Amino acid sequence: MDYQIDFLGLLLHDASRAVRRRFEQLTAEHGLSTPQWRLLRHLLRDGPCNQTILADLLDVEPISVSRLIDRMEQAGWVRREPHPDDRRARIIVPTDKARTVAPEARAKAESVYAEALAGLSNDQRRSLHLALLAITENLSRPDHSAPEARQTETTP
Repeated sequence: MDYQIDFLGLLLHDASRAVRRRFEQLTAEHGLSTPQWRLLRHLLRDGPCNQTILADLLDVEPISVSRLIDRMEQAGWVRREPHPDDRRARIIVPTDKARTVAPEARAKAESVYAEALAGLSNDQRRSLHLALLAITENLSRPDHSAPEARQTETTP
């Protein structure tokens, strides 16, 4: 019998919430929330983009990302600029403040990850990493079937 993990969804949620809380404790001096950091990280890594793309990347509704951007613009993290190819569209651009604080925020995120993984061996860390990737891949399949189920169906 396969090992069963009771309340897997709750465990994943609680772990994610603990990481978020610790990050926000460490970045409180800048007033940078986890959703704001996620948005900034995308902009700094991938470059300016429109709100629709950001909503897709963050897996939130466009109205939610619009409100997030409003708050970030008021706090000086981002600014809206005209899209270079579409007069009707606006792109979201990180400010100098965002570029200045980003290395510190990234370092604080890394320290949270180190704290979260404290006491785990390299093999355990690797296993956790691979397991989380597999969970994400399994639940992202459009046909909703696990790899084993598809293999069984196609095996002669």
